[in-house]
Amino acid sequence: MVDTMNKALGMLEVLGFSVAIAAADQAVKYADVTIEGIDCNNPIEGDKAEIPLVVQVKFRGDIANVEMAMQAARTKALNYLSEDVVKTTIIPKTDNRMAGLLTNGKVKKKVIG
Repeated sequence: MVDTMNKALGMLEVLGFSVAIAAADQAVKYADVTIEGIDCNNPIEGDKAEIPLVVQVKFRGDIANVEMAMQAARTKALNYLSEDVVKTTIIPKTDNRMAGLLTNGKVKKKVIG
């Protein structure tokens, strides 16, 4: 089981997979966090949306690092998107019972090695 006790959880939601990857890359370069999961959904407008994909990236670490990572990711995403489609949420302290939810999504994390 992943030890999430006393770790913060940051969630970034953006439109488009490439923006999500660029923002996640910036976050992990800027702060000591791990990417726990990536999930993809359709926007409310469906296929009629300009970018028909909402991507959520979940980061975990201590609260200070998650806050720094989320700010770095948000700043990067705003290079490509308007403020109204870049959402961030931080849960300051998580519990081990949330571990199964972190990797639950359409995109699966694969450990190599």
